[in-house]
Amino acid sequence: MFPKIKICCISSLEEAHLAVQLGASALGLVAKMPSGPGPISDELIREIAAAVPPPIASFLLTSRTDITGIAEHQRAVGTNTVQIVDALSEGTYAQLRLALPGISIVQVIHVVDEKSVDEALEIAPQVDALLLDSGNPNLAVKELGGTGRVHNWALSRQIVEQSSKPVFLAGGLNAENVKVAMDAVQPWGLDLCSGVRSNGNLDPVKLEAFFRAVYG
Repeated sequence: MFPKIKICCISSLEEAHLAVQLGASALGLVAKMPSGPGPISDELIREIAAAVPPPIASFLLTSRTDITGIAEHQRAVGTNTVQIVDALSEGTYAQLRLALPGISIVQVIHVVDEKSVDEALEIAPQVDALLLDSGNPNLAVKELGGTGRVHNWALSRQIVEQSSKPVFLAGGLNAENVKVAMDAVQPWGLDLCSGVRSNGNLDPVKLEAFFRAVYG
């Protein structure tokens, strides 16, 4: 069974249509972040989310960490999924689920060390999916995604093997390394941004090469 593919950092309706046309199962729409590529306005996120055809998932990447703020953010843009890129600072996932009925909740785990495995397995039962990335939320200016770096896939494999929920793998994926990543981690889904871009724009040649590498 092939993994689902989420193309992140979508910056226009044209990029959204291209990603869907070539086979993306989900689109990532990046809101305001402390650092990293791809943030767009909430207005544009709302416009793209409204144009995404079912059953394609539209992910709001939010750096808000309190459930009230996260819920308000999702309602403002209308995506069908919320991707929380930092740890919750206030409230619980159960409260967030009550506030956002019918909306999928995906929690990002930045795989730094063995503690990340414990964090992921503790959170997994409370959300719909995990997304393993290569950021570092402990820096003075937090890295919450879009680093283009590969992390320790052995740790990610531990999470996949033990998680009760689907797991996306992100961080430095491209057409050249995705087969190795799939074999090493066995993720339910793949997530990428910089690996299919040239000069900041979604590159159809790189995108097609990535899909060929996964499905070929």
